[in-house]
Amino acid sequence: MDFDSNVELLRLAFYQIILTAGPLLGVALVIGLIIGIIQAATSINEMTLSFVPKLVLVILTFALLSNFMLVSLTDYFAFIFDRVAGVSSI
Repeated sequence: MDFDSNVELLRLAFYQIILTAGPLLGVALVIGLIIGIIQAATSINEMTLSFVPKLVLVILTFALLSNFMLVSLTDYFAFIFDRVAGVSSI
């Protein structure tokens, strides 16, 4: 394996991480921002007000997207295992 193929595999790994974790992190970011704006506007500084809705919506998002994430990771690992099996030792 040469340098370019290693860089390509690393690029695919980073893309898979973004594809898998991105929706969960995006939901947490958006909900945190919305709750933060509401807290700033109303001067309510309760920690559970920001934690509980974020937790519930992230768990809901995880439940809705778990099939997509599992299929995506399974395909990626099947690809990687095929590449590893194709490497011959000299």
